[in-house]
Amino acid sequence: MMEGILSSVSLHNSVMLSQANRLSSQIDGRYADDIELQFISEYIQSFRLRLQTYEKLQAAEAEIVQQVYDKMQVLNPGLFAPGNTDLSSKWKRDTIRTLRYSATAMLVNDPETLQERFLSWFQTIMRSFGAQQSCNTTYEIMQEVVKQHLTTAQANLFCPILALNQRYLGAEV
Repeated sequence: MMEGILSSVSLHNSVMLSQANRLSSQIDGRYADDIELQFISEYIQSFRLRLQTYEKLQAAEAEIVQQVYDKMQVLNPGLFAPGNTDLSSKWKRDTIRTLRYSATAMLVNDPETLQERFLSWFQTIMRSFGAQQSCNTTYEIMQEVVKQHLTTAQANLFCPILALNQRYLGAEV
């Protein structure tokens, strides 16, 4: 667990550096004002909650994914087995991967990088398989499920990331 947190903190440092570099180019030889520095203060104030949320998601990952899977099966029993092909293990792998990237994006407060580096790529794949409806349902249900595992404050941090996943991956072309 600590290894994952350390790599996420390392990612956090690169995100903070990226935001600081953007700020540096924007201020161009002057001092930054309070509004321009606000992202640093907000992140520092929310870091403990972000870390606790990340750890809870990590600990409950298998249970969250299974609960989402079970609810989806109730809504559409044939969803994961069109024809003779069982897609449930592929769905679980993809969902776990997306959940992990999403948790990291929440930890480092960087949904833009999630969107640019993961969701854009994954959206192309999901569209090629016509899986938008499944993605839409997955991340809609996941928002409900994580609220059972997280405090309200934690869910308020994480659910916007899941909503981004739902909008990006579940959007019809």
